[in-house]
Amino acid sequence: MTLSEIRELLDQLRSGHLDPGQAEERLRNHLSESPVADLGFARVDHHRALRQGFPEVVFGQGKTPEQIAAIAGAIIVRGHTLLVTRTDEAAYRAVTRVVPDASYHALARAISFRQGDVEPGRGTILVVAAGTSDLPVAEEACLTTELMGNVTDRLY
Repeated sequence: MTLSEIRELLDQLRSGHLDPGQAEERLRNHLSESPVADLGFARVDHHRALRQGFPEVVFGQGKTPEQIAAIAGAIIVRGHTLLVTRTDEAAYRAVTRVVPDASYHALARAISFRQGDVEPGRGTILVVAAGTSDLPVAEEACLTTELMGNVTDRLY
């Protein structure tokens, strides 16, 4: 359950569109789900968004495309936004088998898939880069801040 789903549940309860028994059942169902998905080679933290404000981000470097795809599937099935950093087109092709609408950002070396679980940020973030070799990291930072709901400006 995402923060927006929790907020929606409480709003429905407060407005009378959901009775307390139904709300309790939905919460019990959510709480009975494991907060961590153990994939054998990785553990996906599904409660990170509740604790940190953004779901788990996958660091793709050193992982196989199949591992990245499995982690991506575990993240999006719970309604979380997907961000895979330091990755490549081979991983993207594997991810699109489980997340067909995922996007690949070549310069940022990242894969993303936005869901409705991210709250809007506050203010504007400025990412500054001094040269061409800085652009991949700068674009990764921009993509990250934008997925986290922030307005982002670039100064390259």
